[in-house]
Amino acid sequence: MNLPDFESRRFLQEHVAATLAFYDRHAIDPQGGFFHYLKDDGTVYNRTHRHLVSATRLVFTQAMAFTHTGEGRYKEQAAHALAHLERFRHPDGPLAGLFAWTLEQGRIEDGTVMAYGQAFVLLAYAHAHRIGLCAADKVAHAFDRMDAAFYEAAHRAYADEITPAGTLIDYRGQNANMHMCEACLAAYDATREARYLQRARELIETFVFGLAAQTKALVWEHYGRDWSVDWDYNKGNPDNIFKPWGYQTGHQTEWAKLLLIAHGHAADPRYVERAAALQRAAWTHGWDARHGGLIYGFDPDFRPYDTYKYFWVQAESFASAWRLWRVTGEEEFRRQYAEIWAWSWRHLVDHRHGAWFRILAEDGAKVEDTKSPAGKVDYHTMGACWDVMDAGALKA
Repeated sequence: MNLPDFESRRFLQEHVAATLAFYDRHAIDPQGGFFHYLKDDGTVYNRTHRHLVSATRLVFTQAMAFTHTGEGRYKEQAAHALAHLERFRHPDGPLAGLFAWTLEQGRIEDGTVMAYGQAFVLLAYAHAHRIGLCAADKVAHAFDRMDAAFYEAAHRAYADEITPAGTLIDYRGQNANMHMCEACLAAYDATREARYLQRARELIETFVFGLAAQTKALVWEHYGRDWSVDWDYNKGNPDNIFKPWGYQTGHQTEWAKLLLIAHGHAADPRYVERAAALQRAAWTHGWDARHGGLIYGFDPDFRPYDTYKYFWVQAESFASAWRLWRVTGEEEFRRQYAEIWAWSWRHLVDHRHGAWFRILAEDGAKVEDTKSPAGKVDYHTMGACWDVMDAGALKA
């Protein structure tokens, strides 16, 4: 297979356009919002169920498409997605103003409030505000409501989950906090309000410097109520995609990317050093020297744990590699960018139907036929391409 020039802006633009076209063809629901469950060929396999993560990420993808192309249809689609997102909002009671986890036929099915989901609500409103679809007070309300529900000032971190009955559970985790850092950086980009950047930096200090010092200088996933490390939570349960066990290869590199974005707003050499260390660790322990591609996760002794190849791990890792090359000038990161893209182009990009496959076996073999189940929507793949374009230094 001939490989395109992955350092070309035109290539990235065309690849994003092709991915968007897959969702344009198959995902728009004329009754409101988007379909959230698509097979590889675009067939909708569940027309009535909606998931908060998909709903919020679709606001992001359509808003970013408008930001980068100026095409009015993407602003209209972002507005379409934003209007549907409001259906997830709890209307009253102790959870009023927070967003439910799932809908069935337009009504709340699972009323659980996940900090992970609320972080993406903030991300959605930040990007909606950036393109003029909502006022800054919508961004502020999403931030403030999550603060009231989840933020633990003594730990400088967010708790994780509130039951439909309104009980905050004891589990604590890094994943929601990582995406809240991402959302805060987006909110700062959209509004230039200093408190969002300050919170993003607090989360970086907590997770990348503070807690990681207890877990071999890498970011661990799971903690107890007092933020003590929980080495066993979800061990042996690889199907939990939002709370996986082990060191997640892609979360090391995703934090590396966020460190560099924060560094771009307020320069801090510590952030660059830690981003490089996380990226190198992910590559050392996560790159499959035999088959290529980055594995999903490795255990506390740095042995491969889940060797499947997930789309988002590759995407976040080529974005962080490119940013590191841009900031440090070190060729190893440029080579990583090229190698990840080459493997992904050969195996994960669906050159027949469009977009990326979600997951492959260790050797690159197909294991399922669901192109975009709940939460995917190619937010990671298109987002990584846009991030590389934003970082710059590309060929024409």
